[in-house]
Amino acid sequence: MRRIILVVLLCLPAVSQAWWSDDWSFRKEISFDLSKTGSNIAGSVQDVPVLIRLHAGNFGYFKDSKPDASDFRFVDADDKTPLKFHIERFDPVNQLAFVWVRVPQLSGASNNQKIFLYYGNAKAAAASDSGGTYDKSQALVLHFSEPEVVDASAYANKPSASTAELNPASLIAGGLRLNGAQSVSFPASASLKLTPASGATMSAWARFDAPQRDAYLLALEDQAAEFVVGVRGARAYARLSGAGGKAEVVADADLTAAQWHHLAASYATGKLTLYVDGSLSGSAPVQAGEVGGQFTVGAGQKDGHGFAGEVDEVEFASVARSADWIAAAARSQGVEAPLVVYGGDAQREAEKVSYFKVTLQNVTPDGWVVIAILAGMFLIALLVIVSKAVYLARVRAGNARFLEEFERHSEAGTDSAPGASGTMGEGGKFGRSTIYQLYERGVAELGTRVGAKSVGAAAVTSLTPQAIDAMRATMDATQVRLAQKLASNMVLLTIAIAGGPFLGLLGTVVGVMITFAAIAASGDVNVNSIAPGIAAALVATVAGLGVAIPALFGYNWLNTRIKEINADMRVFIDEFITRIAERHAD
Repeated sequence: MRRIILVVLLCLPAVSQAWWSDDWSFRKEISFDLSKTGSNIAGSVQDVPVLIRLHAGNFGYFKDSKPDASDFRFVDADDKTPLKFHIERFDPVNQLAFVWVRVPQLSGASNNQKIFLYYGNAKAAAASDSGGTYDKSQALVLHFSEPEVVDASAYANKPSASTAELNPASLIAGGLRLNGAQSVSFPASASLKLTPASGATMSAWARFDAPQRDAYLLALEDQAAEFVVGVRGARAYARLSGAGGKAEVVADADLTAAQWHHLAASYATGKLTLYVDGSLSGSAPVQAGEVGGQFTVGAGQKDGHGFAGEVDEVEFASVARSADWIAAAARSQGVEAPLVVYGGDAQREAEKVSYFKVTLQNVTPDGWVVIAILAGMFLIALLVIVSKAVYLARVRAGNARFLEEFERHSEAGTDSAPGASGTMGEGGKFGRSTIYQLYERGVAELGTRVGAKSVGAAAVTSLTPQAIDAMRATMDATQVRLAQKLASNMVLLTIAIAGGPFLGLLGTVVGVMITFAAIAASGDVNVNSIAPGIAAALVATVAGLGVAIPALFGYNWLNTRIKEINADMRVFIDEFITRIAERHAD
């Protein structure tokens, strides 16, 4: 049974991904390649700040977002959980954006992880949160994209001295340019410290053109201890020394000159580890004591250790980051960032907007007055059409029943009149039959002249031509009265047909006048200010036509039915008088 249910579920169409908020019009899917060619993450890491690098090649919708990207929002794969992020740089003119997003988890066990970037909300307020992008262990983050050196972490460490040159166009937006004598220094603080219990990690992107003598790229130093990441010759190295001992790890391969490389070193549980471009490059055992003091980028406190080249994205954490963490950082921040895969952009399915509803919302009060009058006319016309259609149907049915019985009695030559009830007008066996009313009127006229009760009775005396003409005139008069009754209230339809469009046109003209008067008063002459008023004014004309067209169709249809009934009455009068003349003429 379970297998059957599983098969059925697999056959069902996939449900489309929900939309986080209807206030945002667009979103971009961003997934993570957690394979060996992507992140090379074997385990799982939490709360990783991942760089989202947008450009014209993967994001062609800079103009659909706000000019400062304050409408950017990042949402987790469940399309419900907002993620912390901050924007390092957003340049819609050159179509470049560098955004840091705190991804809750990256796991090598899954190769289908993703987040969503939402944008396209003109009313959104900025939600960039630099400090919230990093966990509490991240003690220092230097992007170098501001006019001065700023710590992007929640600790907001301030430099004590800076002689380096900021480069606005570096690996990740801005960077730092050093000539071997320049540096950026931060004073000793509780956050910038290596403790044996928790360890520490520091990393940076570096590029140099010529081999370095013994350059300190990053250095945490006090009087008795130091924690250093540097370059000697063309090889990266890491060194940790102090009261507990000393260890140095040198990379097993040269760094390629004039290319960016991610260098990182960590200390944890008696081991110093060096990482180059996200991969383990070597390690050495060492028992370190506490290392605090000044943190320097570019040159240590010792002379002759200046770095000549470029530096970007300097980070210091008061914990030992795992190999997977460092791999994720290196493989998401470089020019070739295989971890991050940019998917397609989607647009929220717009609500079905009723343009007629929007137009009605712009109708002016005078327009509503005209529309209300037309609505009344429409209801009256509809009432006339329905009531008249029902009445004419009953008349036709009654006429058909009477003529059938009249012919039967005439062929039989009986003396009784069909349905002779002694009553004039409507009702009885033949309902609203107009021909039956003509018949009763003719029989009554005949009775006054020959003393007979029906056509089939024996003639007492003959009728003169003048008497027959008098009978015809009487029946003709009755037929005219019946025709008038059949056509009663039809004039209301002709009023609706002729008056509806003109009344609607009047409402449109008044609405257009008001629209142009308002435009003249405000001075806002553009299609957006004119179109709503004109469209609303035309509603009155539409309403007028909406009254006239049904009334016209109903009038023509009813008028045809009335003409048919009048023709039947005319034919009956001729037949009736002819039979009377044949039997009672002199």
